[in-house]
Parts: sequence; C-alpha cells; structure tokens
Amino acid sequence: MYKISYLHFFLALSILVCSCQNQNDRTNSQTPYIDEKEDSIIASTNIIDKKQSLGDVPQHITRTIIQDKKGNIWFATFEGVIKYDGNIFKNITKDITQVRFFSVLEDSQENLWFGSIGEGVYKYDGTSFQNISTKNGLINNQITFIYEDKKGKIWFGCNESVSSYDGISFQHYIIDENSITEAKPNTIIPYIERPAFEVNAIAEDGKGKMWLATRGNTFIFDGKEFSVVKHNEKSFNNVRSLIKDRKGNIWLGGADGLWMFDGNTFKKIDKNFINYIYEDRQGSIWITSEISEGYALSRLDLNPMKVNLGNIVVVKKANNLLFGILEDASRNMWVGSLNGTLYYDGNTFIDFKE
Repeated sequence: MYKISYLHFFLALSILVCSCQNQNDRTNSQTPYIDEKEDSIIASTNIIDKKQSLGDVPQHITRTIIQDKKGNIWFATFEGVIKYDGNIFKNITKDITQVRFFSVLEDSQENLWFGSIGEGVYKYDGTSFQNISTKNGLINNQITFIYEDKKGKIWFGCNESVSSYDGISFQHYIIDENSITEAKPNTIIPYIERPAFEVNAIAEDGKGKMWLATRGNTFIFDGKEFSVVKHNEKSFNNVRSLIKDRKGNIWLGGADGLWMFDGNTFKKIDKNFINYIYEDRQGSIWITSEISEGYALSRLDLNPMKVNLGNIVVVKKANNLLFGILEDASRNMWVGSLNGTLYYDGNTFIDFKE
C-alpha cells in the first residue's frame, strides 16, 4: 500500500515515540463514516509517512474509535477524548475534565457525544461542551456506551441502567438479573465500582427492536418491554459487543464466543472470548478477541458467505488486551488497546506505545 525503507520507518517511529513521551447505520458508534463517493476521501491518513511530532497520541486504555463526517478520528480513552485531524492528535478534554472516557458517538445532527466514567456525558458541537449528568436528569454518571436509534433518540448505556433521550426528556430503565423495568424520571443510581450489569453495547435491528448487552444477560426491547435473549433455552451472558451488519444480521460477541443471528436462528462462529465486533466497507467482520497465544485482531471474510468456525483469519497478535476497531476513510485500520492504539495500513502495524 505504501513504499518506505526500513531506515525511514524506524526513524519515523522513533520520532513518534519520543514525541509521545513528551506529551449500516452511521449513527451507530461502532460504524465508520462512509462517503458514498468513492473518490471523495475527506481526511487521508498515513501515519507511517509522518516524521514530525504527532501531539497527544493515545497512550492508555482506548475503548472506542470513530471517524466523523468531516474525516476527523476520535478516540475515547482513559486519558481523555483525543481528536486526530489527519495531521496531529489533540486531547480536547484535558482542560475540562480528567475523567476516563469509554464511548464516543457522532449523531445525525453531527454533534459529538462523549461518555465518561463519573461525570455523565459531554455533548460537543464543535465549539463548546455541554455536560449532562444526574444533575440534568441522567440516571447514572457512568456512561459505558452511546447509541442513536432511527428515530433520533440517544441511548446511554450506564451501570445497572439505561436511558433514552429525545433531546428534551429522559426515559430510564433499571437492569436486574433477568429483567429490565422502567424507572421514575428522577431516579438516580449511585456510583458502583464493579457493577454486575454494566451495559456493554446497544444496537437496533431491522424491525426497530433494541438489543442491549450487559455483563449479565442480553435483552431485546420491543418498545414496551424487555425480554432475555436465549438460544436453546440458554441466555447470552457477558456479551461485550453487539452490532447489526448491512445485511441485517445481528452479531454478538463475548464470554461465549462470536454468534450471528440472521433473524431466525443463531449460529456460533468463534469460541474465543470476543471484546469487539466491527464491519468494514467490504462487508467483512473484524473482531478483537482473546486467543490461546494472548490477544488478536482477526477478520471473518463474508465474501463469499462462508460463516463457520474455520473462516477466521488472525491479522495481528498482540501482548495486550484489544478493544474498539475503526476502518478510516483511507481504509487504514485503527485498534484501541490497553496501552493506546494500533495502526495498520494493510502492510505495516504501528503500536504507538512501543
């Protein structure tokens, strides 16, 4: 994809490390921005060719990565929310708050939402921040996942609860082991260090039903009530990632491996512990998972459609836990990790921490 000598590569990487030490629903937070015009790439990204300081490159836990409509890449990290504009990384929240961030979403109005652990959510219009917390009606200040449904409602996955927000008012739901029930408008759930029912992922299927994955059960919401998702009378527990692909299939991944639901039946695809699921522009499914050798970024090729246990290709093995995935507008891959971010241009991997 790119031609570069080993000398130039290691020189660029050395400068990068030194600088760091000195410092398809588009509304789905797991889905990249895809320009319909193939040649209309907004922000070309080639980290390998850059030899200047890159600024606030993520150095700690990076949970979620998205690209917005303008081409900027956003990282929700434990050191803040970091923006990459194609030239430099900038921590845009470090002067506002020091809390950890788990999730980031660009909504249909091009506002950005940042989910924090401890201070609720920050809404960013490109100029100013608005903090929404329990003081403003949110049920809990630990926001682990953010999703926008087809009607424009924003869903906040919280600790042992979930809220939907229409821009004016909230609807709150409290998660118990086998049920989710609606709560009163002003309900507040206090901080919990290690919640049993933390929300890991939210997705809307083709019928408008909301899927909700927690550290406990996985639920479906039909607009009136929640029901536990089961296969052969067994519920899906500790699902860490949940998406709807462009064909309408629902993918679930977590402690019990990788599963696909085509609207009628569930099929198990991989047995490893899955941390994240992502669909690229070509319709291939990417996953980060825990394998026998450690951790891995892998790809399941769906062209042609051969969904089975033997069709997963390990693209990169890693020594540290891997989280969110993004294919940017230039078709480079970004992967969040326990120690920052991995970057892959199709030929070469860069681990910014190393």
